Amino acid sequence: MTNAVKSRIGEIVKSADVVLFMKGTPLFPQCGFSSRAIAILDHLGVEFESVDVLQDQEVRQGIKEFSDWPTIPQLYVKGEFVGGSDIMMEMFEAGELHQLMADQGVARQG
Repeated sequence: MTNAVKSRIGEIVKSADVVLFMKGTPLFPQCGFSSRAIAILDHLGVEFESVDVLQDQEVRQGIKEFSDWPTIPQLYVKGEFVGGSDIMMEMFEAGELHQLMADQGVARQG
């Protein structure tokens, strides 16, 4: 991964409180794991930015090195890597994902 790609990914991760790198878009996810990640975030009522890695090969490859995580989707909250679809699901079922979002001040209020 070039420094330019690493820098660009770093900027994207910091550009919003919650960023999901995914295949496709929230309205048209292109894989089941991305679809599940969107469903979880929607259920939590969290506002997030998404990055369609299918539109940018450098980001698609670079994000895997950036996070040292081999799969997509990837969730970042306040610049910190949280995990992929399976980790999101486990955290969601355990109530940990909502707690993380609340602790970070990005969960739906009320």
